[in-house]
Amino acid sequence: MAIGKDVFFLLFLNLNAFIPLLRVNAYVTSGIGNISEEWGYVEVRPKAHMFWWLYKSPQRVDDPAKPWPVILWLQGGPGGSGVGFGNFLEIGPLDVNLEPRNSTWLQKADLLFVDSPVGTGYSYVEDENLAVTTDEEAATDLTFLLKQLFNADNNLQKSPLYIFAESYGGKFAVTLGISVLKAIEARELKLHLGGVALGDSWISPEDFVFSWGPLLKDMSRIDSSSLNESNSLAEKIRQQLAEGRYAEATDTWSDLEHYLGSASNDVDFYNFLLDYANDPVVLKEKDFKGQMAWRYLNYFSRKYSSINGAGVSNDLPSLMNGPIRKKLRIIPENVTWGGQTELVLDAMTNDFMKPRIEEVDELLARGVNVTIYNGQVDLICATKGVEAWVNKLKWDGLQSFLSLGRTPLFCGDSDRTTKGFVKSYKNLFFYWILGAGHFVPVDQPCVSLQMVGNITQSPNNGVYIIH
Repeated sequence: MAIGKDVFFLLFLNLNAFIPLLRVNAYVTSGIGNISEEWGYVEVRPKAHMFWWLYKSPQRVDDPAKPWPVILWLQGGPGGSGVGFGNFLEIGPLDVNLEPRNSTWLQKADLLFVDSPVGTGYSYVEDENLAVTTDEEAATDLTFLLKQLFNADNNLQKSPLYIFAESYGGKFAVTLGISVLKAIEARELKLHLGGVALGDSWISPEDFVFSWGPLLKDMSRIDSSSLNESNSLAEKIRQQLAEGRYAEATDTWSDLEHYLGSASNDVDFYNFLLDYANDPVVLKEKDFKGQMAWRYLNYFSRKYSSINGAGVSNDLPSLMNGPIRKKLRIIPENVTWGGQTELVLDAMTNDFMKPRIEEVDELLARGVNVTIYNGQVDLICATKGVEAWVNKLKWDGLQSFLSLGRTPLFCGDSDRTTKGFVKSYKNLFFYWILGAGHFVPVDQPCVSLQMVGNITQSPNNGVYIIH
């Protein structure tokens, strides 16, 4: 990867709050063609700095009747870095070894990665008390960032924005969607919201914890006695949530995970067909109460090691704190990628187990396109749990949606191998992705790319074959 010589800095001024926005433009040449890039910081609140990175697709098709979309990718955790995980490990133009990714979503849309909430990835706070404590606070910060990017860019305003989320990022996505709608209605934000897509998203923790025991029992990973104990702990969580004891519910959630890990002989919560020992998701030496961000890190480290062999040179932290940091040139000396992750996690303990079903209902009622996509063998956000919370929606189109059949999905050069199913009614869409765990774009890249083209109605939406 070569960086063009003409790297320059532009300083924009937020006229509302007189907060500077540092924006860097670069032109990067890689094996997948020329990619225009921008990145920078937005001070979303005094002493709270959010980092963003925008890739503009070299395959952009200019069609006034079908505008080129922009995807905002929100990682889970809370505290998982979209600039790191989503970008280099899942859907960005380059992988962790800085090699071109054949299945990059950049083929269908421009990609905007943001390290949110503040304290995540390269984002940082100068005062620990500035860490967000709720999904709504995170949405407020993100909305402020979008105002800075879109209000100052006529070209961006022409592109519909699609908010894609993974894991805990789903809770951020639906709260952001509502915040964005309010800002648009108030004429404070100049953009068109194309839709919200929830990938293996932590929308209703209660429904997920009740799905774990029965699913593992059906898969022969636990016995009847363990199922009873699992359901008992899930019932305890339900009671704690009903009484508003959210931090205690987070503690019990952790107890339930540890119990099922032991009873199942360490099942992999990101793929229930695998063992912890074969594809570990957590670092054994840490306490992982609610800390999905650390799960991300270790999962991908092991996954790339197994693919590339023991000699893989670029693990993600080394990449982000080494070559990428050097390329970006604007990361403060005292900021380390991921250095404030635990601050983010700890600050959101009380919000971790709160459901966001009502927010999904509101988006649907307002006419926003909502897409749900889920990996077949995910456990942490199991499809069984997703279907349970979908059944709780009060949206007036739900019964019609539930009564419909599904359409099979194929990808590549075969129409005999089923890759998934899809069904939709009005503005609700549901994709069941077969053979995928928690990280759908990694496990099933071909059908994922095809799905993204359909969701965004990308002008470049031909069937894509991975070679």
